[in-house]
Amino acid sequence: MSKRPPRRSSPPPAVADARLTQQEDDLTDRGLPELLRMLAEQTSTLVKQELDLARAELTQKGKRAGAGFGFLGAAGGLGFFAFACLTAAIVLLISLVLPAWLSALIVAAVYGGAAAALGMRGKDKVQDAAPPVPEQAQESVKQDVESVKEDIRWARNQNR
Repeated sequence: MSKRPPRRSSPPPAVADARLTQQEDDLTDRGLPELLRMLAEQTSTLVKQELDLARAELTQKGKRAGAGFGFLGAAGGLGFFAFACLTAAIVLLISLVLPAWLSALIVAAVYGGAAAALGMRGKDKVQDAAPPVPEQAQESVKQDVESVKEDIRWARNQNR
């Protein structure tokens, strides 16, 4: 009788061997319909657990990002006021040589061109970004699928 491959988080070897032997005995006494029912129940539970893991992971990432966005917002507000003062100083400096309205128009045109260039660059970067993905949950699902495949192969070999 072959042993079933161990799961991801295995108990100590002696306990694992005893459990596997008991599970093998329990499973060999059951028919294929009951094994399929058990597989469906366990798969349903596994999917629910994976969704819970993904939800928890995304919640944790969202909380971290929210705090970061708060600090970025405060920095942006203060930076805006500093930039407004710098703009007034530049307009006043240019108005020593040109009329005040022309000084303000020149500064506005320079800022408008810079804003357009930055906006186009930002749009390209946003389009290149990948959507947020729960990476741990995704990897865990892959491992679970592989484990179920191994269990099915094991069960088939036991029935032969």
